[in-house]
Amino acid sequence: MLPDLADLTADAHVVALPMRVRFRGITTREALVLRGPAGWTEFSPFVEYDDAEAAAWLRATVDFGWTEHEPAAGTVPVNATVPAVSPDQVPDLVARYPGCTTAKVKVAEPGTTLEDDVARVAAVRRVMGPDAAVRVDANGLWSVEQAVAAVEALAPYDLQYAEQPVATVEGLAEVRRRTAGLGVPIAADESVRKAADPLAVARAGAADVLVVKAQPLGGISAARRIIAEAGLPCVVSSALDTSVGLGMGAFLAAAAMTPGYAAGLGTAAMFTGDVTDAPLLPVDGAVPVRRVEVARDLLERHAAAPERRTWWMDRLRRTHAVLAAG
Repeated sequence: MLPDLADLTADAHVVALPMRVRFRGITTREALVLRGPAGWTEFSPFVEYDDAEAAAWLRATVDFGWTEHEPAAGTVPVNATVPAVSPDQVPDLVARYPGCTTAKVKVAEPGTTLEDDVARVAAVRRVMGPDAAVRVDANGLWSVEQAVAAVEALAPYDLQYAEQPVATVEGLAEVRRRTAGLGVPIAADESVRKAADPLAVARAGAADVLVVKAQPLGGISAARRIIAEAGLPCVVSSALDTSVGLGMGAFLAAAAMTPGYAAGLGTAAMFTGDVTDAPLLPVDGAVPVRRVEVARDLLERHAAAPERRTWWMDRLRRTHAVLAAG
């Protein structure tokens, strides 16, 4: 049941967390955290998403804040996240993820080249060693031809998978077909979380792995249903959440993620600040499965500018109206 807007806004705070390096084109991540009967929860759809798309994120906010979820494990393994940085920056970045034996490497960043991507992946492989799992994420920014060329160039580095190399389900299927002999599985992310039908990828045989995020899929309960219906190996990831949102993802990963994979939930290491004194940072390659208690002084320290708070609160009201309308 959708809570009243007054219940959502009673203890709601908009924060702006500074990032260590640019990722997804931003250096500050804004989010709205609020308290529900079950604990703190988060509403943080990316700013470019419209209200209809943000509605799924609000369903997740309500699901986590108004529902008691039992942890299915004490911890979940997580990957290191390597943005589109130069190879010489890789060692320091990987060091922020102690104990992690998997790395996700950003590729296809606008303004960079395939040669840059290869050099970055090579540096990660060199730093983490031959036994580490290395995955790449293009966020759908390659064409089919570019993706095929990239997979061919990156395959020698023994990739665990290539995530969302192209934007469409049809394109994923084509890339998967044309690179089948290279031993690089294809994973789908945006084609799951941004699609009207998140199961279309599985039905089309367009991916070997699904990457799911709790907020964009409507929360833990909804995401678990999608994972079960898809019938494919699943990796749970984050959407640059605060530690509150990462907690939501950790509950989902513990309950539904395929064993043997690391979740993309170590991204608190990408921020120089958080909303809690006990952020969900990787320790021994894993993060705990627990709800995060927010620190009031950190909410004040990282409070967004007044005009940004107004923007987010207006967005919350509009998105609530979308859900209330059906």
